[in-house]
Amino acid sequence: MVHAPHPRSSRSVLPSVAILGAGCIGLSVAWRLAAAGCSVDVFDPGEAGRGATHAAGGMLAACVETEPGEESLLPLTRASQALWPGFAQELEEASGLSVDLRTEGTMVIALTADDAAKVRFLHGFQRDLGLPVEWLGGAEVRRREPYLQPGVAGALFCREDHQVDNRKLAAALIRAARAAGARIHERCDRPTLVTAQGRAAGVRVGDVTVSADRVVLAAGAWSGGVEGLPPVAKPPVRPVKGQMLCLRMDARLPLLRHVVWTPGTYLIPRLDGRLLIGATTEERGFDDRLTAGGQFALLEGAWRALPGIAELPIEESWAGFRPGSRDDAPILGESAVEGLIHATGHHRNGVLLTPVTADGIARLVLTGETDPVMRPFAADRFAPQGAAA
Repeated sequence: MVHAPHPRSSRSVLPSVAILGAGCIGLSVAWRLAAAGCSVDVFDPGEAGRGATHAAGGMLAACVETEPGEESLLPLTRASQALWPGFAQELEEASGLSVDLRTEGTMVIALTADDAAKVRFLHGFQRDLGLPVEWLGGAEVRRREPYLQPGVAGALFCREDHQVDNRKLAAALIRAARAAGARIHERCDRPTLVTAQGRAAGVRVGDVTVSADRVVLAAGAWSGGVEGLPPVAKPPVRPVKGQMLCLRMDARLPLLRHVVWTPGTYLIPRLDGRLLIGATTEERGFDDRLTAGGQFALLEGAWRALPGIAELPIEESWAGFRPGSRDDAPILGESAVEGLIHATGHHRNGVLLTPVTADGIARLVLTGETDPVMRPFAADRFAPQGAAA
């Protein structure tokens, strides 16, 4: 439900801002801008904090997830990773809620000699980039994680790749944004971008229009389909389906402590005893159905690495949609429509990139300046070669 716009506060000549999307990106931008004194309204057709944010794993894996061809993304992901401890502390203080930031690190394990060759190659590649990764022999891997299968050949380990509980993150962002004065409008019927004289001017829901000096497009996989969006400003974002599931461990004696990547899955242990297993990567549009093949592949891959899961109950299964861009890197900054700012296309890195996106978009709104680390990810990188500016 959307209420009539609030009168502009006399305290501020700061811009008013409308944000399309109430996932971790939209909510974090809203929190930063509201805390700075802006009048902020957030619109989402569903529930705040759902969508890709709710479906994610919450890994902060800037290092072990870096593969050949992704070097250009590394300055952004590492910058955001460095922000996370302070961001989490500030958010917990502002919201009174924990986000369960865990700092045990991440392993990429090899179960066979062939796996070991691949993981050693990845280790060498990441080490040459200056990343804080190390190789662990099989005995050391089992010492740190004794319930992994006995034949584990070794692992790539990164002490700086952590995790956060993404669902607790969403709850904390909602509370912090509201406490700072942001208005979050949920279950909106077709929120529509309003333009006037060629620039973004606000958002309309039903018969109510909320005017804004700036509009931030943070609608994740749905960003390209927002109504009222001029074709020139539609970001090339598509849904990339991911299936996941959750098992229930004994929180007093968990089977796993670190985030562990296996040859076919990743395993994420939570403090409350949940064990997340993910994730498929499927080009299926917005088809959110769980499939036997997808769920079987996740369970088999996890069982081969951690045989003890065979006795654990399945607590939950779900599918979500990563917002993938044409090059699977985020789309950040000014769009081709004046006053409309992109904050979308984060693909598998939405949670990881939340702090740097929130700070960078807030800086752009408040000062007109683009953070240099964000500049390479503007939408104009997709313009045809030789196109007029």
